[in-house]
Amino acid sequence: MSDSPARHLALQGASNFRDLGGYATADGRQTRWRHLFRSNHLGLLTEADVEIVRSLGVRSAFDFRGVEERADSLCGMREITTHSLPIEPTVVAALRARMAEGTLTAPVALEIMRESYRNYVRHNTHSFRALFSHLLEDRAPLVIHCTAGKDRTGFACALILHALGVPEETIAEDYLLTNRFYRRDPSAASELPQDVRDAIGSVEASYLAAGFEAVRDDYGDLETYLRDGLKLGTFERTALKTRYLQA
Repeated sequence: MSDSPARHLALQGASNFRDLGGYATADGRQTRWRHLFRSNHLGLLTEADVEIVRSLGVRSAFDFRGVEERADSLCGMREITTHSLPIEPTVVAALRARMAEGTLTAPVALEIMRESYRNYVRHNTHSFRALFSHLLEDRAPLVIHCTAGKDRTGFACALILHALGVPEETIAEDYLLTNRFYRRDPSAASELPQDVRDAIGSVEASYLAAGFEAVRDDYGDLETYLRDGLKLGTFERTALKTRYLQA
């Protein structure tokens, strides 16, 4: 029986709260448990949830939600300092526009999702760069989130795991765990067809692949993106591994 901590913490008000610890790296180490967490937004935590998060020692949250999203559901834990790294949502607006044109189908929705990941690289690299800057400064257990904790958060966490040397297969497995744990809001974008809502309410390997496709198109390869886009040189990569890996 494994004595590792639970990867998914079953909170009542946040369904996708997960630990990034315990993943093996190419150099024989593993990511530290109870240091890096990923989640959907923290605006609906119950009193019991708050006690669980407090027991983890979380002191910082890195929030990729857009301005209006963030205003709707602020984290109520005073001991957590929230750093806003806004990436404005574009998917639902694009879907509604295609529905108004009469051209919205599930395959169209899938491509809109993939394009949103490409745009993380094309237009929002500065937000991911800021995240890594914080990771190099912040020693407390911390949580990274957006609204659902699946797309902006998923891409950010994939970048972190890559920078730490976790293999691609493991990164993909962690990314897809959202489909197991995330509870969708049934009222969200309820005017859209069900197959379209299914497409945007889950994650697919092709979404993450589209983001890394944009990395290759714009930077040549991931290592160059980490160095030139995210400003992670040799010193920064070593510091990141020292902080978030264990032997």
